[in-house]
Amino acid sequence: MLIYFYDIKTRLKDYNRIKRTFYYDLKKSRLSTYPTKTKSVIIVEDSGEAMADRFFMRHRGHVEVYKARATSLEEII
Repeated sequence: MLIYFYDIKTRLKDYNRIKRTFYYDLKKSRLSTYPTKTKSVIIVEDSGEAMADRFFMRHRGHVEVYKARATSLEEII
């Protein structure tokens, strides 16, 4: 599984427009079907890596993204 960590990075003047566009595109993409995600983390199966990479590449320059490979994930409560 892959864990994508992202953060919107843009000038304050454009922040609301960029944020709105990013989350609108995220909702329309197949990334929204993955069950485990939070405000700035999406967990994608290995088969969805290319799709996720293409999605984040469309928003390069406005979104800072890091990708990590993991074999297991535990929720700490």
